[in-house]
Amino acid sequence: MAFDYKKEDREFYMPKNRPEIVNVSPMNYIAVRGAGNPNEENGAYQQAISVLYAVAYTLKMSHKTEHKIEGFFEYVVPPLEGFWWQDAQQTAGVDYSKKDAFQWISVIRLPDFITQKDFDWAVETATKKKKLDCSAAQFMTIDEGLCVQMMHLGSFDDEPETVALMDEYIKQKGYVNDMNASRLHHEIYMSDARKVAPEKWKTVIRHPIKKA
Repeated sequence: MAFDYKKEDREFYMPKNRPEIVNVSPMNYIAVRGAGNPNEENGAYQQAISVLYAVAYTLKMSHKTEHKIEGFFEYVVPPLEGFWWQDAQQTAGVDYSKKDAFQWISVIRLPDFITQKDFDWAVETATKKKKLDCSAAQFMTIDEGLCVQMMHLGSFDDEPETVALMDEYIKQKGYVNDMNASRLHHEIYMSDARKVAPEKWKTVIRHPIKKA
């Protein structure tokens, strides 16, 4: 059976629908940076997702090619994730009424055995085979550290209600939000928005924190 991060790392992918504090270890990702409204048809965000999945599945299927990856094992491609901000200082959360001002880093987690060399091969191979320019993809390591997180149920536009619960929780526990250029509002998309009604969407929301 293929290794599934959603099941093996349930703490990070399937939190309860109430706030909790977690310590997130460094993880490697395929990442594409961009800006603009994620709902724009054929916009930068949609293009970024196409690149992410092209590279992710090229790596997943690498064992069927001439490129051999040391330590490779069968795995399920992890869910799509995103880091989001709007203000220049990157110190606040996001305002869902101003989607055109979004800046983002869209990511898919990589297994630890994937190296930069493997990644570079996958970008080149995906570009050729998928006839898609994947040069925007980056190999990125993100160390989130101490965070508060919660499973949000429903539309993305309703996330402020969940964020308010998280903010009140950390206040009671003696913490404050610690968003900056390297610690951002983080979302993990556990539902396929194309197949599931918005009121049933499951999204992990995670914010960096520090002691007050």
